[in-house]
Amino acid sequence: MGLLEGKKALIMGVANRRSIAWGIAQAFHREGAELAFSHPGDPRLLENLTELVATLPGRETPIVKCDVSSDEDIAALFEALRAKWDRLDALVHSVAFAPIEELRGRFVQVSRKGLLDAISVSAYSLHGVVRAALPMFEAAGGGSVMSMTFNAVERVVPSYNAMAVAKAVLEAETRYLAADLGPQNIRVNTISAGPLKTLAASAVKGISRARDLMEAKAPLRRNITQEEIGNVAVFLASEWSRAITGATVYADNGMNIVGVTD
Repeated sequence: MGLLEGKKALIMGVANRRSIAWGIAQAFHREGAELAFSHPGDPRLLENLTELVATLPGRETPIVKCDVSSDEDIAALFEALRAKWDRLDALVHSVAFAPIEELRGRFVQVSRKGLLDAISVSAYSLHGVVRAALPMFEAAGGGSVMSMTFNAVERVVPSYNAMAVAKAVLEAETRYLAADLGPQNIRVNTISAGPLKTLAASAVKGISRARDLMEAKAPLRRNITQEEIGNVAVFLASEWSRAITGATVYADNGMNIVGVTD
């Protein structure tokens, strides 16, 4: 039996085969979880997701539209899930967005609207989604929530700008949600991954240099892989991590401990 046999998991944020969320979905499927996916409504992303899901053998896999900036869409997502499932055991939030102009130039020039948009989609959406998922988690007797962050909160990463602030909010939110939901046996953590080559990362100028730097300077002298992030997520969704909540789990081959890199 797999580590997630019998568990039901919602995956949010698959854009294409390189998405961290897709790596997590594959690992969850390998370990026996029953999956559902959300998509933001973009026809191209839906086509990509549908093609990927078709490669997963086994049960019917729900795919539901959800624009996380809309409370109505979030409510509709869980209404659709409740029609298919009686409970939810794990939720993967791998959703982030910032206007491209807020990722370039000087940080002091970040606009109010751009920063608020980044926080709304990348951070507050976790709060909204978890709140809507509560009845399904309660039906399961608890569960595991995980999101994705990046080590641009404690360190300054050029061109991350508005997204860095949004990730700082996300990490604080993780701790507060963990404290609030712990009595209901709901664990909330975030994974801080290394700079993988994803669609979202392509918007960050200099991300390829960050990957080169990791291979040269990280204690393990290599970059992280999709599969490795998927395995960390499996651990967080499984009973093996039942004592861990409110944590930022670094999956970056030790790069977070490195100081001077030049």
